Amino acid sequence: MSTVLRDVRPYGGSPVDIVVTDGIIGEIVPAGGGSEADLVIEGRGGVVLPGFVDLHTHLREPGREDAETIASGTAAAALGGFTAVHAMANTMPVADSAGVVEMVWRRGQEAGHCDVHPVGAVTMGLAGEHLAELGAMADSAARVRVFSDDGVCVSDPQLMRRALEYIKAFDGVIAQHAQDPRMTEGAQMNEGALSGVLGLRGWPSVAEESIIARDVLLAEHVGSRVHICHLSTRGSVDIVRWAKDRGIDVTAEVTPHHLILTEELARTYDPRYKVNPPLRTADDVEAVRAGLADGTIDAVATDHAPHAREDKDCEWAAGAFGMLGLETAFSVVMETMVVEGRLDWHGVADRMSVRPARIARIADQGRPIEVGEPATLVVVDPAGTWRVDADLSASRSANTPFAGREFPGRVLHTILRGRPTVIDGVLT
Repeated sequence: MSTVLRDVRPYGGSPVDIVVTDGIIGEIVPAGGGSEADLVIEGRGGVVLPGFVDLHTHLREPGREDAETIASGTAAAALGGFTAVHAMANTMPVADSAGVVEMVWRRGQEAGHCDVHPVGAVTMGLAGEHLAELGAMADSAARVRVFSDDGVCVSDPQLMRRALEYIKAFDGVIAQHAQDPRMTEGAQMNEGALSGVLGLRGWPSVAEESIIARDVLLAEHVGSRVHICHLSTRGSVDIVRWAKDRGIDVTAEVTPHHLILTEELARTYDPRYKVNPPLRTADDVEAVRAGLADGTIDAVATDHAPHAREDKDCEWAAGAFGMLGLETAFSVVMETMVVEGRLDWHGVADRMSVRPARIARIADQGRPIEVGEPATLVVVDPAGTWRVDADLSASRSANTPFAGREFPGRVLHTILRGRPTVIDGVLT
């Protein structure tokens, strides 16, 4: 099959036509010069980038299909410009064996909206007591390379050390949910003056920062790779920057919501704004934006966390932690990083595609837009705006913190190895 993507601007450059044959970029010619094809997609001057790669997605299947399924979650991903997502292990049953990760991987293939890469659990049942079947998951058809107990921290330092040693054999990475459990028992929001005013138990920044400091030192000692999930504080950025300057093999991600929202939203007592780690201060938001801009933070990862309506339509203390993120991620990055001049289009591609693919060791994602490369692309309209409507989300859940908010930047088309999954903002 041949496709022509007409009038698009790679990384915001000059307008071109991209000719795709059998999933591979065959030609890149000046706009209007593309030959006839089986399918013509009008780019209308939009910016074309490598398809986005999410390192941190909760698809809830198996076990909580009432909140999300692999099919619905990956549909939301495609609409958000993602061509690959990493499905976290905190399902029921937990993805701690070759059998479960292979099931998730195959369901992703059946859905067809984007590539689904299962994340394997670090410990059996996420219990933090015994290592999971890391080698078996790595050798499975799913080829797992990212392992995480996300939702809980691997708090035992000896167990974390053994996990870091184990995954070296197949160039894996441990993605740590940095949260000291003893320091966050019953925590409801960021610890500070506001938590005292609101009467909600505080979640101190040091609970995150102390685990990051410990784990970068463990990674240095072992000579292994560690990735920090949903980094959220100024101190965390400083520690990762120090570790990178020291030559430690550490990478880190920030969520879209930690780039734009602050703890002030807790004043509403609306559980839509309850998330783990919690929304932090305006100073922390500025720090993570600066860290993403200078490359200390490697990736934007959504931590897309769908919940059934009853898990959020309740009082704050009973509400579940988590927010939707796949369909709004690009627009948040557009508003906070591109409009403000902190990232250019090459920078957006680097943080949302190139580096995430490299961290996860995915060879065919995050590739340059060049002849001979896979046609795995997203076309965005920087001048477009849209208003978030939770009822129109492809997700089964509606727990977006951005309902009713207008954003700049729209995803027009998403293309996976030459096959359109989204055209003009609509699933194919």
